[in-house]
Parts: sequence; C-alpha cells; structure tokens
Amino acid sequence: MRIVRDYQFVEPQDRGASAAIGNFDGVHLGHRSVIDMARQAAPDAPLGVLTFEPHPREYFAPEAPPFRLMGRQARASRLEKIGVDLLYELNFNAALAGMSPGQFARDVIADGLGLAHVIVGEDFRFGQGRSGSSADMVRFGRDMGFGVTVAPLLGNGDVTVSSTAIRQALSDGRTRDAAAMLGHWHRIQGRVITGEQRGRTMGYPTANMSIDGLHPPAFGVYAVLVDVLDGPHKGSHHGAASIGVRPMFGENRANLETYLLDFSGDLYGATLSVALIEHLRPEQKFDSVEALVAQMDRDCADARAILAQI
Repeated sequence: MRIVRDYQFVEPQDRGASAAIGNFDGVHLGHRSVIDMARQAAPDAPLGVLTFEPHPREYFAPEAPPFRLMGRQARASRLEKIGVDLLYELNFNAALAGMSPGQFARDVIADGLGLAHVIVGEDFRFGQGRSGSSADMVRFGRDMGFGVTVAPLLGNGDVTVSSTAIRQALSDGRTRDAAAMLGHWHRIQGRVITGEQRGRTMGYPTANMSIDGLHPPAFGVYAVLVDVLDGPHKGSHHGAASIGVRPMFGENRANLETYLLDFSGDLYGATLSVALIEHLRPEQKFDSVEALVAQMDRDCADARAILAQI
C-alpha cells in the first residue's frame, strides 16, 4: 500500500483511484462496507481511501479528551490488511479546513488526486464549517467529471455501527460488542516503552505501552491476544493485560501493561498489537503486594481459560 500525504504533488501512478472518503477511525464494518463499494464501483481502478491526519476533531478541539480508537499507524496497517492500494492521508491544516465544499471537490478530488470515483456515507459532511453534504458531492462529481456513490449507514441489529457506539462499548468493558461492530477485535498498537519494572519483582514482567491520544477502554484487566510485529520475538501470543493508572502505586498516567503467557524475552522497542478479548475485572487497589500477586495469578488462569476457546 502506498501512502500519499500531499494532494498537490501526486505521482501519475497514484491518480485515477476509486476511493472511499472519511476518517475511518477503527476501520469498522461500516467503513468496510464503504471501502467495498469503492472496490465494486471501479474494479479496474486502484482501491483508495482518502482520510485526514490529524483527525479534524483533534485539529479543532486539541484540548478535548482523547477519542481515537486507533492511531495513524494502526489505521494504515488495518487498511493495508483489507486490500487498500492507496491511502491518501492528507495533512489537515488551516488551508484544508478553510476550503469551501466546491474548492475541496475541485482542488483535492478532481485536480489534485484525479480520483475516478468517490464513495461517501450519507451523513458525510465536508468543506469549511462542514457545510457540504453528500448531495453536494454528487452534484460536484457530475459537474467535475468524477463518479460519486452515497453509501447508506450500516446497522447491527438495533444499533447503527459507528465509532461512537464502539467507544461506548469499550467504555463499558463490552469487548465482544465492540468486536461485532468492528469486524475484528479492538486492538491497541504501539511500541514497548520502559516502565517502572515493578512487574519483574512480582514475577510478572510486562510490556508497557502508552495509550495517549486514544479513547481509554474500561480500566481493568483483560484477556488479550498479542501480536509482536517486529524484532526477534515476532509472532503471536496469549496474554493478560492491565489498562489503567495503577492505584496501588500513587498517581500515574494511564497506560497498557501486557504480560505474555509462557514467554521469555526482551520486548523493549518492539511494536505490539494487543487485542482486547474479554474484560476480566475492574482496576482495584489491594491491601498488599502479596494480595495483588495472588489476584494476578487468578487473572492469568482466567485469561488462559478464555483464550483457549478463541
């Protein structure tokens, strides 16, 4: 998959795609449906996704609580996995934010990227002040020479599949409900960073990862599937992970700490993708380290039993 970040400097081989447009946070089933429509609309064209970085919501409200389901690298990995050829990951800045809907359609879609066809959701908004609608995009496509398909919202039972609904499921610890809407397990991807190494002293060395910028799932302990994406220990493992602020040890920044079952090795600097399978229990403060270790023993036993059925 090739990544294009500037619509003003596009190689000839990166033009003419059939592209789905949106933020694609989580790459959930609704997003997959839109991408599949882009594939079907022009089967002989490269399959593209047009998105923005940073997310416009982050750009306009940088002090708002973190909301993203995945970072840019995780999103790119998921899009590549489902067969996207071209990721147009445009820099969302003042110039782009200030474009009128017509300017965006002409300068970015038609002239800049030279897209042959675009797919947008029926609730799609674009241009300055979100003033453009999917109906406007259809009109612009007709006038400017690119095809447009409007995709209906996808439902899952009584719930419309959306990033908002997935965030709520994760906040509630309902990992399987989130996975049903995502079409895959919710994953947190990132590099292993140096922690305070308390786990080693308790017999449970953990791989520590930041969750800064991401929507925090319910704090607590999870049964997890872990993919080590690079380095000498590359491969898949079962594990138990804790997300939270570690209340036994003072005030701490929320992070993800993952213990790989039946594993020995140094993971510092490696990139991990940690899939949340089941929320085992909430985060809690124990009366002693011994009580905490005894609970960790039970957590790992519970995780083994659950993951043996996956």
